[in-house]
Amino acid sequence: MPARDAPAAARQASVLFVCAGNICRSPTAEAVFREHAARAGLDGKVLVESAGTGDWHVGEPPDRRAIVHARRRGYDLAALRARQVQREDFTRFAWILAMDMHNLRDLVALRPADYAGHLGLLLDFVPGIGTREVPDPYFGGPEGFEAVLDLMERASAALLARIRGTERAT
Repeated sequence: MPARDAPAAARQASVLFVCAGNICRSPTAEAVFREHAARAGLDGKVLVESAGTGDWHVGEPPDRRAIVHARRRGYDLAALRARQVQREDFTRFAWILAMDMHNLRDLVALRPADYAGHLGLLLDFVPGIGTREVPDPYFGGPEGFEAVLDLMERASAALLARIRGTERAT
């Protein structure tokens, strides 16, 4: 059963990855994290989605370059479709993680006063990585998409460890 269809009672966590248009960074984060969760035996137990702060690409698939580079590493982005962040996401997701400060500021502006989940930057879970922001590869070359994948693999492992630790503590 895909993670996004898992009944709420069966889920251990819920994570939303957010970038600007939801066609490069955040769908890559979604696919990489979903694969890491599946390898950890959490397939169907973690709700994982992605969204954009903007509405420019709603309904579109991820950037073809993101799809190609991810596929080379065994991640499948092809079925994903861009969507925009909604206020309801703050009730659906315990972890809302932005790719950069600009998107984090947009999310903070949307956040309801009673949101009790974690809202922050994804790369803050990876100490010593040397950056807090995932660079947008959209206007660059292939190396940008590879760099995003490198960051997502490291961040996914760190986030998964953090979520598992949090779930055990509650």
